[in-house]
Amino acid sequence: MNKRCVGITLGLSMLAMSGCSTLNQALGSEEAVDYKSTVTGDPLTIPPDLTQANRDARYRAPEGTTTFSQYAQNQQAQQNSSASENILPQTEGIRVMRDGDVRWLVVDQSAEDVYPKILEFWGEQGFTIHSQDPRAGLMETDWAENRAKIPEDWIHSALGSILESVYDSGERERFRTRLERVNGKTEVYISHDHMVETAVGAGGTGDTASSFKWVMGKEDPGLNAAMLARLMVYLGTDVNNARAMVAQAEREGNEPKVVQATDGGSSLTLAESFDRAWRRVGVAIDSAGFSLEDRDRSTGDYYIRYLDSDTGEKIEQQNFIGRLFGTRNTAEAVPYRIHVADQGASSLVTVLDQNGQVQDTETARRIMSVLATHMN
Repeated sequence: MNKRCVGITLGLSMLAMSGCSTLNQALGSEEAVDYKSTVTGDPLTIPPDLTQANRDARYRAPEGTTTFSQYAQNQQAQQNSSASENILPQTEGIRVMRDGDVRWLVVDQSAEDVYPKILEFWGEQGFTIHSQDPRAGLMETDWAENRAKIPEDWIHSALGSILESVYDSGERERFRTRLERVNGKTEVYISHDHMVETAVGAGGTGDTASSFKWVMGKEDPGLNAAMLARLMVYLGTDVNNARAMVAQAEREGNEPKVVQATDGGSSLTLAESFDRAWRRVGVAIDSAGFSLEDRDRSTGDYYIRYLDSDTGEKIEQQNFIGRLFGTRNTAEAVPYRIHVADQGASSLVTVLDQNGQVQDTETARRIMSVLATHMN
């Protein structure tokens, strides 16, 4: 991870007065969550067509940070405990489901009630909202820096806010939230993109590098799980119960089956029921970063926009500032439909154009390849 500190000498004279703070300890192996958005926006507002969430204490996230290592500790403790100790406290109205590494919430409220609360939740976590679509149940945050990844060394502790604007973790995340209406309840999925500032040029590391660029990193399922736990607390679950429920969520059925490419790679066959295949495709679309515009579970269609390139990667600005302020290349993304067809014991995934015609093109194969990568 690249950490740069510019102009530290301007504040060194303050060290004699400040001393060494014992309140800010080094993070060590604790990977905590403490985001600060890279975009400054107006106070978060809720669309007028949605019911305003009650601003009472049960919708407020607790002070402090939630660490990933605590999830691992809880999970290990449960594995070592007897069967009689594996009874979780029940939280009325919220359940945690799991399929492979993917977790999601099932909330006993309508999407219209849950959506504005999640909007407020992201604001509480230090994010601004980049885009939202209440009708489709979609929202995406702007890029934000996890300030907890900056080590609390003695220099940073002493200078405090002086270093706030010049000390950087070299990492950014943005989160997507998708709400699904299922049998009168609401399923909540959280995924994220991860970017790392990478040294390039002479030396290739630290101070010897000639320049830096932002590159996409790997999505961390543990971070998604941590945010789900925080959301549960925001919705009223006790913090310890939330951690335990996320860590101990039982896997649904067998492990997800490996996706098999068919028809020369232009379609995918999943040896699973429609419900599970629909969910896996939706999570893969989220994780792959496709521009999801809408979906219709009754017809099995996800509506996306895809900007193709020769490599099959989505064309985006390489410059972080370009990503930050939403600038795009002049090429226009093309609308497609990812169709999931129920075939009894299995499901078939294909790419359709906006007229519903099955696509057997190189672009369709690249889309299927990306989805398969995120499902296997």
